[in-house]
Parts: sequence; C-alpha cells; structure tokens
Amino acid sequence: MTNRRKFLSQLSLATAGVSFLPSYLQASSTIFSGASLVEEFVSAETTYGKIKGFRTEGVNIFKGIPYAGRISGDRRFRRPAPLEPWTGVKDTLTLGAPAIQAPRRNEPAPSEDCLFLNVWTPANDNKKRPVMFYNHGGGFVIGSGGSASQDGANLARNFDVVVVETNHRLGLMGFLYLEQLAGADYEGSGNNGMLDIVDGLKWVHDNIAQFGGDPNNVMIWGESGGGAKTSCLYAMPSAAPYFNKASIESGPGVRMMDKETAHENTLQLLKEFNISTQDWKKLLDIPAADLLAMQAKLPLVPPFQEKNKASAAGLMRRNAGAFGPVVDGKALPYHPFDPTAPAISKNKPLLVGWNEDEYTFFAWERKDTESFKMDFEALANKLEPQYKKDTAKLIDTYRKANPSATAPDIFVAISSITMMGLGSVEIAEKKVKQNGAPVYLYNFGYKSEVKIPGTDYAMGTPHAMDISFKFNNESANKASFFGGNRPEKAQASHYFAELWTNFAKTGKPFAKDAPEWKAYNLKDRPTMRIDSKLEVIHDRFKQELSVWRELGKLS
Repeated sequence: MTNRRKFLSQLSLATAGVSFLPSYLQASSTIFSGASLVEEFVSAETTYGKIKGFRTEGVNIFKGIPYAGRISGDRRFRRPAPLEPWTGVKDTLTLGAPAIQAPRRNEPAPSEDCLFLNVWTPANDNKKRPVMFYNHGGGFVIGSGGSASQDGANLARNFDVVVVETNHRLGLMGFLYLEQLAGADYEGSGNNGMLDIVDGLKWVHDNIAQFGGDPNNVMIWGESGGGAKTSCLYAMPSAAPYFNKASIESGPGVRMMDKETAHENTLQLLKEFNISTQDWKKLLDIPAADLLAMQAKLPLVPPFQEKNKASAAGLMRRNAGAFGPVVDGKALPYHPFDPTAPAISKNKPLLVGWNEDEYTFFAWERKDTESFKMDFEALANKLEPQYKKDTAKLIDTYRKANPSATAPDIFVAISSITMMGLGSVEIAEKKVKQNGAPVYLYNFGYKSEVKIPGTDYAMGTPHAMDISFKFNNESANKASFFGGNRPEKAQASHYFAELWTNFAKTGKPFAKDAPEWKAYNLKDRPTMRIDSKLEVIHDRFKQELSVWRELGKLS
C-alpha cells in the first residue's frame, strides 16, 4: 500500500523522465512578431509600475510580466529578492525567460531569473471575471507558461475569463532541500518552486483587478506535473488566501517527498560534485548549466526505472534522486492527500480526473513499439515482474470487464489507470469523506486516430492531449499533433473548455445541452466522460477498481 501510494502521488515527479515534448507543447505561440499582429497597444498599472501589452482579435495580452525579484547569485536556492518598482512603461510584449532546462523552441534562453507571468484578458476594464491560474506540466523539471498548446487567448475570448500562467523555478534550482545544512536563510528551499507559484498568486490578488479579473474568484488548475503542483497548492497555507477552487488533471499528487529523502538527495548531489557538507556554499558558484547536467545524471523515480526491475521497489520507497516538493512541515506541512484531503481547503470545490489512454504518450516518448505486438501470454510475462502472483487475476478481471480488448488494449488500460487513475480516484474519495465542498471526477476520452510511430496502434487519448482541448485550441479544419484530423475534436475541445470555465465562474462544471454532472459520491460515483458528446457514467471501471482495491493498490 505504501509503495503504491508513493508511486501514484509522485507520478508528477516521475514525469521528470520526459526528456522532450512535441513541438506543439514546447513551442510558444508567436503572439507578437511584428506590428501586423497588433491591433493596438494597451497598458495597465501594477503595484510595481506601468506595463504595455497589445490587443489582438479581442484579447489583451501581456507577456513576461515580472512578479518577483532576482533569484540568481546570492539568491540562488533562496526566496527572491524584492522586486524593484520601475519608472516609465515596461514592455510586456514577449515571453520572459523559462526556468533552467534545455532550450525551448520560440522562447527566450532559459535563465535562473525566470519569475515572469503571462496574462490573457478580454479587456482591462473593471469587470470582475473569474481568473484561471494555470500550472504548467513537465513534471517538476521542464515546461513554461508560454507553451503553444496552453495559449490562453481562446479561453479568454470565447468564455470571458482571465487566464494567468507563470514561469517558476524547476528541478534542483527549485527544490533542492538545504534546510539541514544551510540554516534560516534557506528555509523553504525544498519548495522554492512552489513558493514561486504562491508569489504569482499573490501578484494576481494584488493586480488582477486592473486586468478585468476578480481577485476573489481564482481557480488554480494544471496537468501532469501541473496537477501535482495544484495538489500541493491545495495543501499549502501560504497559497490558501489566494484561490477558492482547483482542478487536478492527469497528475494526482497524493504524496510528496519526505525531508529525509530530500536531504539524502542533497548529499548525493554534493557527493557527485565532490563537495563536503561544510562547503555546501560552493553550489552557489557552480554554473547553472553544470547543475542542469548533473540533475540529468541523477536517478529518476518510476516509471522510468523499468530497465532495473530489482531496484524499482526501493526507488518507489525512497524516491531517490528526484527533485520536487518536500513535506517540510512548514511550506508544505503535510502530504497533499494522505492520510486525508487537506483541511485547509475543505470548502474549496475540486475537479480531478485523467485521460483514458495516458500510457500511449509514454510509449510514443520512449519509442515503445513492442507493447503493441503482444499476445496475452506476452502480456502476462510483461506484467509479472511488477504484479507477481496477482498478474493472472488482474488480466482476467480486465478481460471480463472489456471482452473485446486486445492484449495491447489491456496493457494500455492497466498502465494508464495505475499512472493517473488510481490516484485521481483516491483524491476524489478522500475529498468526499471530508464532507466539505464538492468534488467532480472526470475521464477525458476523445479518441485520436494518430498512430504511435512504428505501430498501427492509435494514440487514443494520450497523456497531455487534454491541454490543447481544455484551452479551446483545437479546430475542426486544422490537424493537431496528438489530436489528429477529425472535425469532431473541435466539439470535444469546446465542451472541455465550457465545463472548466463554468467551474471557474461558479464552482460547478456544466455545459449547454449536456447531462447534469453531479458531485462525486461513494454511492453511485458519477463520472463525466468528455468527448465530442458528454456522458455521465455511474460507478465507472467498477470491476477494475474492485480488483485494485482487493490487491491493496487503492485504499
């Protein structure tokens, strides 16, 4: 049980193994590349000074707004220096630097000083629109608030909301736990990346009214690593005053790293650099590129340890080598959803769910073609090292629940639900037991016809495909990287965005001409399946979840 929980909750840490993403996820939209795209320049007052953005196609866009101060030099691994006010008007027309990582297409060079945010709004008026504050994915090691698939213009334009996205520290720059070595100045160092996001939320609270947003109606949401970030924020006292609803998408953060493991990881880093604990400050002088290179050499958490099955269980227990949020008793007092849903957010509505075919993304990323050639004997051989004597029971249950499924179908189903589904259900059930605000469970199920390279197997609904859909960035007449060519994807995208923006507005997800999506409960367990048609399914995956409970993989 403990191993399973740690695996599920640390899944967003595991996405550190995603070394690259498709261009549509990485590349920034070229929103400002010349006057031809700008209808007019617009300005806004902030608490630090006046900024200039631009208006295009009914949306005001501000890119690269600084929300906190310097984090380089003597501020490395510390809270930011105070942001200095400026005189005159600061241009916020292009993206700010992303956090230290490999270069990102169509974005500035990564930099230690990366605390910038982007705002999309229908107008800088006094209208109190709901604010949708998005946490980007990429585990805790890559990504930015400027990826093309999560461009916020369509949400702002089509649904009358304000969208905000931040860059924040990632990897060991954002999560190196130094408290046991470095003292009071480095308190919270194991959660700097999360505390940066809190600073972004504070900026929203203080400034978003100038952008037509309501500082008292803020939704936090995020996918994959962004879902895990949202899970953490849901449990962080410093974040609590600045949002009132949340959505955790394909990244259930049930548990995070404990202090002991985080300290071990710090010692391992020092050892790799041949630095004694007394000389830990030498880390401040190492070029960021060298730190990034060392981060890539350190071991990763599952599921990216498959080549060494014997060590996987131990890594699940220790989370060795990973950098992510730390349950330090202060910034993150407890695990987000273990043993219970966080009391601090008892009265904040929650959305949680996952994509039906999460694993196909990882098959694509790892160039896994063999999994789609299996027969049922090969399937049993593939699952046996992990599930041992329970393998036959597991396969038998899935075959009875899905009579027409092939061996690859069942492998994808098992892999997808263990990656993202069980943790999502656990979060929903713990939220229900809290007897507070409602929680709504969903599955995204629109099926892409795009094939996994080297196979005849369709991607279906892979991990990360939901991003462009929920941002209403899929169209009927334009193909997308994962979404494919079928025109129905535009309707699925509209429904996804409509449900989420109505949740942002009211705390209840609904869409026109759609069945009522009732709050999750432990009696009939309503789950919304999102596709080109919306369907509420009661007690979905009943047989499959029953066997996971029986095997002790779901509490």
